[in-house]
Amino acid sequence: MPEGDTVFRTARALHRALARRRFTASDLRLPRLATTDLAGWTVIGSVSRGKHLLLRLRPPDGDQPMTLHSHLGMDGSWRIYAAAERSRVRSPHLVRVVLHTADALAVGYQLHEVTLVPATREHELVGHLGPDLLGPDWDADEALRRLSRQPAAVGEALRDQRNLAGIGNVYCCELLFLRGVWPWTPVHQVNELPELVSLAHRVLRANCSRPVRTTTGSLRRGETTHVYGRAGSPCRRCGTPIQLDQQAQRLTYWCPACQPASRTSR
Repeated sequence: MPEGDTVFRTARALHRALARRRFTASDLRLPRLATTDLAGWTVIGSVSRGKHLLLRLRPPDGDQPMTLHSHLGMDGSWRIYAAAERSRVRSPHLVRVVLHTADALAVGYQLHEVTLVPATREHELVGHLGPDLLGPDWDADEALRRLSRQPAAVGEALRDQRNLAGIGNVYCCELLFLRGVWPWTPVHQVNELPELVSLAHRVLRANCSRPVRTTTGSLRRGETTHVYGRAGSPCRRCGTPIQLDQQAQRLTYWCPACQPASRTSR
């Protein structure tokens, strides 16, 4: 499931493959951009902002830079192939964007919210986001300030990208387990909120360069999470069956023994 670390790695891979290179052809399979031709455009670079990916481009006429923005949503992805590997592209019905250079092919599958805007308007797309856990301008104090003013349960507040950007279902469930916090605890009742924010930053940073996301330290299949995706399985710490419920229409996993609900939170 794409979360902040996934988008960060994707942006880095696109930057390495495309930066300073010129598109030889493009195919944008979206109604709004179907007639847009990026042939001759040069890639300035690729960066992530929370769960958003920004591919910065320069038109051939040297006019103002533009940004091709995409959101991976729940199931989107980008894949990079060598130019000679075009036959490896599969599932054409899922392809939304195809970008060709002389030596590489970048394919966007099931992308969400794909738009092309002047780079000066990027703030209209990502300006509402809170501090980016993986960004160069990460600000723990600002993230803590935004979280602290939320009346919602901590499980909702962590996933609200306006508070801090990059946490999705997986990290939310895992971070709350690691801190022993019941997901439905009101934010103002979380005693160690600064420690939770610090842990979020450390865990996402640690997974930036790993081939497999893990919160347990193990990279083995089936051993990478404590609670996420493990409903009914025994808790790795205490053996209590992991519970699953919905929270604001999002799946939430937790251990009722390691993350007990306080009486005032029930």
